Amino acid sequence: MDRCRSIRPVIASTWPEGSRAAAEALHQQLVISDRQWHALKGQPQRRAAEQLAAALVQLLEEGNAANGRSSTPQRQQAIALVRHALAWLEGDLRDPGCPSHGR
Repeated sequence: MDRCRSIRPVIASTWPEGSRAAAEALHQQLVISDRQWHALKGQPQRRAAEQLAAALVQLLEEGNAANGRSSTPQRQQAIALVRHALAWLEGDLRDPGCPSHGR
């Protein structure tokens, strides 16, 4: 069998099949719920990972083509999430405290 014929062509404007679902699954695993926040608030890497996974989900949105040149709302949201993650990693962001605890 000719291997070249059995391989599907890669279309530059689309993401690999299943990548969006994989990104969503990763994000769901990393989401910090309200109940987990107090236990995990001292782990900025965990919060950064959650934000980076959310950014990946935004990038893989159907309306945000892999070869897109123009800015899209998804791309802008991804940029904001990456910046937020970076701030957690660099120590610029910390647990803001819980409003119900008077902080």
